[in-house]
Amino acid sequence: MPNPARPPDRRTFLRYVGGAATVLPLAALTSCGTSAVDDPDVIRIAFQQFGSGTLMEQWINRTAASYTKTYPERTIDLLPIVASENDYFTKNELLMSSPRTSPDCVYEDTFILLSDVGAGYIRPIDELVAGWADWEQIAEASREAVTGEDGKVYAVPTHTDTRALWFDKDVLTAAGLPEDWQPTDWNGILDAARTIKQATPDVTPFFLFSGKAQGEKASMQGFEMLLYGTPSRLYDEDTRRWVIGSQGFLDALTFLRTVFEEELTLPVSRHLDPNIGETIYTQLMPEGKIGILLDGSWISQNWTEGAPNPWPEWEATMGLARMPTQDGGGDGFVTLAGGWCWTLPQYVTDPEIAFSFIEALCTRDNLVQRAIEDNHITVRADVAEVEEYRTYSPTAEFFTGLLETAYYRPTLPAYPEVSSAIQEAMESVMTMSRTPEQAAAAYDTAVTGIVGAENVEKEGS
Repeated sequence: MPNPARPPDRRTFLRYVGGAATVLPLAALTSCGTSAVDDPDVIRIAFQQFGSGTLMEQWINRTAASYTKTYPERTIDLLPIVASENDYFTKNELLMSSPRTSPDCVYEDTFILLSDVGAGYIRPIDELVAGWADWEQIAEASREAVTGEDGKVYAVPTHTDTRALWFDKDVLTAAGLPEDWQPTDWNGILDAARTIKQATPDVTPFFLFSGKAQGEKASMQGFEMLLYGTPSRLYDEDTRRWVIGSQGFLDALTFLRTVFEEELTLPVSRHLDPNIGETIYTQLMPEGKIGILLDGSWISQNWTEGAPNPWPEWEATMGLARMPTQDGGGDGFVTLAGGWCWTLPQYVTDPEIAFSFIEALCTRDNLVQRAIEDNHITVRADVAEVEEYRTYSPTAEFFTGLLETAYYRPTLPAYPEVSSAIQEAMESVMTMSRTPEQAAAAYDTAVTGIVGAENVEKEGS
C-alpha cells in the first residue's frame, strides 16, 4: 500500500499496553486492513523530539505506563518526529491530512494552531473541556490563545514561556563588563558585543536566531523581541489589519544588519544550520564560546543532570538580563510569550478516548514534574501554587516575573505565513542580498499578498 504521507524520521513507534512498553515497526501501524489507525483503543501520539533530548518522550512514557494500567484494553503508540521546527510542522500536517495516517493527539506550537484549524486539520473540543474540571485552572490568556475566530476551543495549553538575554558572566568579566550587566537600550547590547569581540576574539559576542532555517525561533526569539521593543506592531488589534510600512520593522532589520556587518555573531553559514540551537546549548555555551544569547526561559533544560550533556556549572556561570526596548522607552523592557498545546486532529478515531489521555498528561502533578524537567512556566493556577514548582530553578522567578508585561503573537490563521515572510526578510538582510529598506519593502508586498490589500494598513495612516 503506498504511504500517503512521509513517515516520521524514526522508523519505530513505542507502544504501551497494560503499562508495559514494546517497540513496533512503522509498517505494523500503517499496513492495510485492520491497523492502529482504525482502532479506537489505540491512541497515537505525535510530538516533536528536539535533537537528542528525550524529555517529551519521558513525559508521555510515564503517563502511558499509568494510564494503560487503568485502561488495560487501551494502547498508547508514540510517534516521535525528529525534525527541525519547520519540518516538524510540515510532517505533522501531512500525517493529519489523511484518516489513514492521522494521529489521535498532536503536540502543537500555539502559533501554528489556528493555521491548522483553518486548513481543517484540527477539530474543536468545547464539549470535552467543558466536562474537565482542570480547564478553569488554565489562565484566561492561554485559553484565548487556543480559541479560534469562531469562538470554539481547539486545544489544551500545557505551558508558556518568556524570553530574555542570557550571558556568560566569565566572558563579560573578561571583557571588563559587570557581572550584573543590564542594557537599557539596543545600543547597550551592541556596545557590549563590540567590547567582547575586542577583548576575547575567540568568543562569539552575541547570538540571536535569524533566517529561514531557524523557523519560528527566528521570528519570535529574534525579530519580534526587537520589533515589540519599538512602538510598531505586526497587527493592529483595533482595526484588525496587518501593519505595513512599519518604522519599527525597518529598525529591527537595521539592528540585525549591524550585528552581521560588524561580525558580532556566528558566521552566516552557521545561522543557516537548522540544528545550530543544539550546538549552542550543548557545546558553545558550556565551553564559554558565546557571550550573549537572546533566547527563552527553557534552555537550561539542556544542562540539568538528566540532560544528554549535563553542565552543572551553568547556575554559577550564566546571568540573565531583561531585553531592553529600542531606546529604553515604553515599559523599558520587552518579552514575547508563547507555548505549546495538545490538540485532537480532525481524523481522531475516538475523541473522548483520545482526550482522556490528554487529561492524564495534564494532571497537576504531571505538569509540575514536566515544568521542572523542561524549565517551563506554567499556565495553571494550581501548578503555580505548588512550592516545588515555585522553587525548582534559580531562573523560574525571573522568567515568571516577565509575564506581566509580555506580548503575544497574533493568534490568527495567517500568522505562520507572515512569520515565514519575516524569516525571509531577516535572511535577505543577514546574507547582504538586500538592504533593510529593500527587505522591509519585500515583506510589505508579501504580507499584502498573504492577507489581501483590504486587510493591511500603512503605519501612521
